[in-house]
Amino acid sequence: MVEELRTINVARIREDFPILKRQVNDKPLIYFDNAATSQKPNAVIDAVDRYYREYNANIHRGIHKLAEEATLAHEEAREKVAKFINAKRTEVVFTRNTTEALNLVAYSWGRANVGKGDKIVLTIMEHHSNIVPWQLVAEEKELRLSS
Repeated sequence: MVEELRTINVARIREDFPILKRQVNDKPLIYFDNAATSQKPNAVIDAVDRYYREYNANIHRGIHKLAEEATLAHEEAREKVAKFINAKRTEVVFTRNTTEALNLVAYSWGRANVGKGDKIVLTIMEHHSNIVPWQLVAEEKELRLSS
């Protein structure tokens, strides 16, 4: 069965990102450094603004109204992400950034699941943040790191 290809409406998607309305060197901004910082769509900006304006509090710690609301919003986000990626809610872990997430995978999963005779394979395109933790795990476990 041949599936119909969908076209992506780039102009429509760009409308969701207010920063992409900027001009740089007299041209529309194009941003490729997403490994370092991803630009935010209006939905994210609005949600963060709502959090700071309405229920800014630590999650899973307080028993006051704001903490309960912040915790509920956090857990609802976890549920949405789990559903979107077809995972269990307990499998969704939020981190501050990609580097922290990669470190978590390498140092927790990697240390527990790789061992003698295993080889850690990375590509030559890996970002520094995905090389260093695996180098350290490989050294610690006396494994070969290869590309």
